[in-house]
Amino acid sequence: MRKALVVGIDHYTFITPLTGAVNDAYSVKEKLAKNADESQNFEVCLKTGTSPANAIERQELRDLIEQLFAGNQGIEVALLYFAGHGHLEATGGYLCASDCKTGHDGVPLAEIMTMANLSKAQNKIIMLDSCHSGIAGSHPALPAMAEITEGVTILTASTAEQYASEKNGAGLFTSLLVDALGGEAANLVGEITPGAVYAHVDQSLGSWTKQRPVFKTNVNRFVSLRRVQPSLELTELRRIIDFFPSPGKKFQLDPSFEPERQKPTTGDDPALPPPDLEKNKIFAILQKYNRVGMLVPDAKHMWHAAMESKTVRLTALGEHYRRLVSNGRI
Repeated sequence: MRKALVVGIDHYTFITPLTGAVNDAYSVKEKLAKNADESQNFEVCLKTGTSPANAIERQELRDLIEQLFAGNQGIEVALLYFAGHGHLEATGGYLCASDCKTGHDGVPLAEIMTMANLSKAQNKIIMLDSCHSGIAGSHPALPAMAEITEGVTILTASTAEQYASEKNGAGLFTSLLVDALGGEAANLVGEITPGAVYAHVDQSLGSWTKQRPVFKTNVNRFVSLRRVQPSLELTELRRIIDFFPSPGKKFQLDPSFEPERQKPTTGDDPALPPPDLEKNKIFAILQKYNRVGMLVPDAKHMWHAAMESKTVRLTALGEHYRRLVSNGRI
């Protein structure tokens, strides 16, 4: 079982309200609930604070987080997503509920981390789109030292010192998170990992952005957040060891691999061997490898490699997937 608590709070009684946190929560919930093929992914509990009549008070927020991480033996993933105000002071960081007055009357991040660290769920993932959220998992007196047990992953919108930005009615971090979950961070088999999400967010923000995401993890197993349509069919990817049975092996082409033989001006050369249907099928797979960066031709283009009887070879990415297939990992 995979369970997620998704919280977005716009309404604050005593501090400045927000405008995008609830929208962010709905967007994240939509991505987490289903995989791209509409199969069940996470069982999501969505809670939003939108008005005085629909506020999320501190005790409710704390109880929800406790329920997420408590008694979870046999749970594959327990995931917390929070969008709302965050607060930082000498005693540590806090998530602010609707009834917060000062910030330090919110739910302490240290308490949330204790719940996650003690949880019996196989994987505990905490995603925070709030100011100063990068302090999560760090000791208040020793901020450079992370305190997370095995199976815990933290991904936050900003460092401990930074604010989290909203833009066009949505959090900047969550907008990139949703893009990543939508497929921008997927690997070639369509799986989206927390590390890949962080890489997508970090690269998208660029070097000059004042907001930097934070990623902390202590895992020893593969964790997928969502599945999307893979760039390659598994049957096609697994054939990589047929074409490249050993590291550094090159695959020899010839004109019979290319089904479209005619040159724009001179037409087909009658001296060339005719297209071979089985080789054409292999060539189509090799072209897909080329399009996703797994393979390059020893010629200007794949067409030239075939027509000039040149070879093709795997890139570093291709060799990585060749090893995974060879070792039975895919």
